[in-house]
Amino acid sequence: MFKLPKLVIVTAIAVGSFSYVAPANAEDQLAVSICEYIAADDKNRLRSKLKSSRVKIRNIYDAIQCNGNNLLRHAVASNAVGTGEYIVKNLSKSSLADGADIAWAEGNHAGSPLIAVIKDRAGL
Repeated sequence: MFKLPKLVIVTAIAVGSFSYVAPANAEDQLAVSICEYIAADDKNRLRSKLKSSRVKIRNIYDAIQCNGNNLLRHAVASNAVGTGEYIVKNLSKSSLADGADIAWAEGNHAGSPLIAVIKDRAGL
């Protein structure tokens, strides 16, 4: 019978315990996917991901941050016009009415075509 030295067994156990990586939380994966699809301006994949996850933009808008920005600001910063328009159309007018996103966009990305879309939806 073949016996392994104790050192080999202890080493194998130690390596196995250090190499284990906990799986990512489903909510974290959803947020990462949404941010990636917005940055890539992939409206179809964004819509599909939201539908398969059974969530709506207006329900997660305040909860998800992409690079420190909300979803709409992330779209403006990424010059993602298609996904930005999709986000604007799926938000309530009241969530855009305060003008904070418009002021941010005008101050940081003055040439963005999304500014007009946001203003139109907000009624400003």
